[in-house]
Amino acid sequence: MSFSLTKDQILKEVIKSGKDPAYFINNYAKISHPQKGLIPFKTYDFQTSLIENFNDHRFNIILKARQLGISTITAAYVAWMMMFHRDKNVLVIATKFSTAANLVKKVKSIHKHLPKWMKIADISIDNRTSFELTNGSQIKASSTSSDAGRSESLSLLVIDEAAHVEGLDELWTGLYPTLSTGGRCIALSTPNGVGNWFHQIYVDAQLGNNDFYLVTLPWDEHPDRDQAWFEKETKNMSYRQIAQELECNFNMSGETVFHPDDIELIEQSLCEPKYKTGFDRNLWMWEEYKPEFSYFLSADVARGDGQDYSTFLVFKLETEEVVAEYRGKPTPDIFANLVAQTGKEFGDCMIVVENNSVGWAVLNKLEEFGYSNIYYSRKSTHEHVEPHMAESIGVIAGFSTTLKTRPLIVAKFEEFVRNKLIKIRSRRLFNEMKTFIWYNGKPQAMKKHNDDLIMACAIGCWIKDTAYATNERSQEYQKAFLSTMTTSDRKLNTAITGMIGYKPTEAAKERDNYRDFLWLIKG
Repeated sequence: MSFSLTKDQILKEVIKSGKDPAYFINNYAKISHPQKGLIPFKTYDFQTSLIENFNDHRFNIILKARQLGISTITAAYVAWMMMFHRDKNVLVIATKFSTAANLVKKVKSIHKHLPKWMKIADISIDNRTSFELTNGSQIKASSTSSDAGRSESLSLLVIDEAAHVEGLDELWTGLYPTLSTGGRCIALSTPNGVGNWFHQIYVDAQLGNNDFYLVTLPWDEHPDRDQAWFEKETKNMSYRQIAQELECNFNMSGETVFHPDDIELIEQSLCEPKYKTGFDRNLWMWEEYKPEFSYFLSADVARGDGQDYSTFLVFKLETEEVVAEYRGKPTPDIFANLVAQTGKEFGDCMIVVENNSVGWAVLNKLEEFGYSNIYYSRKSTHEHVEPHMAESIGVIAGFSTTLKTRPLIVAKFEEFVRNKLIKIRSRRLFNEMKTFIWYNGKPQAMKKHNDDLIMACAIGCWIKDTAYATNERSQEYQKAFLSTMTTSDRKLNTAITGMIGYKPTEAAKERDNYRDFLWLIKG
């Protein structure tokens, strides 16, 4: 093409390309197509808008569907930046070092296939995962180690598939200072559940709490994709895969313990508490005590000096609602006092405390306070026993959360949620549920998140479905059994029981049976 341009025309083209990255990319950039080979890069409208965003905003975050060419347009923008600016330092990180290196390879390919007259800066140092231009600009791929890019002052940081980079929150802590002299950041990714760095940055960008400019690009942003394309592509994909790869849905993409549909339904029932009370105003109340209902309190205890919280929830048995909730970091004695006060406020309801190392201190305090309605269980079977049997061998105060019982109570909570057997109003509990995931086959909170309210609620669901359900069934059995019994005094045998020849009548037999089962009525 250079043979048809004069020096003045070449100069004008170089200047025009230097001022407008979209013009440069659409007229001079070439990319590799899997079927067509090397072809000119003609941007779609959404790609052109991204180029403008890269220029106008220092920090960009892009939530995207697969195969929209976002990595490629980012590579083209980087090629323009390095070509037309001196001493630009670009760092690329991704889920895998090879992925980051692939983006660097795209940048290098665009530069190599430019017209010779457009190469106002040539490659001076060429390595497999990095290269440098004669104008001092350079780019390199980096691993996601904790010291990545720490010693450098960056002009641009590109984070590809940011939601899938493990430990990115810690990595960002080290990288952010390298951008302090005016450096920029482009973070792009498909979703990967909630609670990770990418999701947190995305949410904060939505709320205007950070400097990132937010763009969301679902599958149908591409002009060549319609419903027929979507149905064909998703035919053999799961709901989670569709959500992650195409729909930009954070909740559906993560391997959360609670199904995203259930999470979404719970969110609709969230509401602010009627009032916030307690010494630290962390006791949230949605409903006062009503004598016609029964309640119980379930508590999970922390030391009060770490990252975990001491929590408790108050359940209304008849409606299976959580009517009160506490989450805070008091010392065990203060927490025990608050638990006792709340229990008394709700009709001296039964209190269930997880009897871990610190839980014993709370249980001992409750006993010192003279609180009589404490949950006791058999040590081996975890079977609930009445308080008057507290001194029996093998009976302990509180509930034991062990490697055996933890998955059982979590499964019970999930069952309650799935079957809509519990009403949750608290956003604090809801937020924990969103970041409660399967990790190595075990349910647990995401890193730097908590599950203290979840565990208190899980214990509560277990108690509701075991101790209380057993009592309810026992009472129903007693009523049903007694209703089958009848007595009659019309034909009594006057002979003395035990004498030779004594033949009790049917009525006497029924009377004797009735006497044998008087304990059911007393129970």
